Amino acid sequence: MARKRYAIPNYGTVIMAGTEYYRTRIADTDGKRVAVYGRTREELYDKVMEAQHEIDNNTFVRRSPTVKEYCEKWLLMQSAHIRQTTLIDYTSKVKIYIIKPLGHMRMADVKTDDIKLALVAASKKSASVYKSVNILYKCIFNSAKESRVIEFDPTVYLSTKGGGVPQKDKQPLTDEQVEKLLNAIKGLQTHTFVMLGLYAGLRREEILALQWDSVYLDAPAPYLTVRRAWHTESNRPVIMTELKTKAAHRDIPLPDRLVECLKEVKANSTSDYVIANRDGNPLSYTQFKRLWTFIDTRTVKDRVYYRYENGKRVKHVVHPVLGEKAAHNGKVIYSLDFEVTPHQLRHTYITNLIHASVDPKTVQYLAGHESSKITMDIYAKVKYNKPKELAGLLEKTFAQWDEGLQ
Repeated sequence: MARKRYAIPNYGTVIMAGTEYYRTRIADTDGKRVAVYGRTREELYDKVMEAQHEIDNNTFVRRSPTVKEYCEKWLLMQSAHIRQTTLIDYTSKVKIYIIKPLGHMRMADVKTDDIKLALVAASKKSASVYKSVNILYKCIFNSAKESRVIEFDPTVYLSTKGGGVPQKDKQPLTDEQVEKLLNAIKGLQTHTFVMLGLYAGLRREEILALQWDSVYLDAPAPYLTVRRAWHTESNRPVIMTELKTKAAHRDIPLPDRLVECLKEVKANSTSDYVIANRDGNPLSYTQFKRLWTFIDTRTVKDRVYYRYENGKRVKHVVHPVLGEKAAHNGKVIYSLDFEVTPHQLRHTYITNLIHASVDPKTVQYLAGHESSKITMDIYAKVKYNKPKELAGLLEKTFAQWDEGLQ
């Protein structure tokens, strides 16, 4: 029997992620108001008729979306008003720490304990990662509650305090370590990366996105402009003109040592990128990891590998000795008795600016810090973390004070 049709009502509209939908609400079998959406009036009308038919026959069940479905919708809604770089960060963390452990569950079925268990993986990361994942959980489930997808927000009792692995204070490289590092990788593309970190203070994503049209080696005072950022999606490089913050867009003067390095690299370059793969394109994530391996393989940290012997997986440990050649690669000499991270290069640059008595505002600009608090926190640790010097200064200060009181 054909369903009886009526004149299509004048439904309300709502815009989600830049798309306009028609919307109305109907009461389910429990009397609760449920939102129904459609791209056209006709589509929404058919959905309402179908739902009403099921309600009349007691077969209509209000089902909340899965965590995966709602997270994807939430990310889509965020894309309309946040930076692309921020969206990439959100998407990565949502996939790893929310969808992976809870994606199969219905939003309405998720309990606080489920989220606490899911957060165990994030708790093994840095405190900042743990905090940001917590905030994402709260934003997503709060949004679902406001949209009446769920009745209760299971994140209301979550706390971001005390989670994550405390990070050690970042230690800059000493002048001796800098020279050892540069000598160890001389002639390699890794050398150019390290030089840009040490002598221009660029972030990893700024170095890997740097193109020659942003490097002015023949200017009266050579400099480079930060105008692009490197990211990867599924290992593929994505070069963006939208930077992390407005402060990240800056002009950085180049010291003579870096100028000479870049001139030599440019003379032999056939790519638009300062650091490129064999095809002249920006590096993928895997290619960057390989670039950094040239440093790791020259350190004396223990190496662990596994080999099958008589059908069993046996663990082997190699203890490199400083100054010796690698057993399986005679070109590699274990010459670094310290470990290095990409961010450590930038931290060394900022520390050297402070030691050179560059004023905090200039340090903030050259580092591309949006907040002066970030700069001042580093400034205070570097400039004033010298107990012997401070003790002497305080003795002089109080001696003059005491004389004034007499």
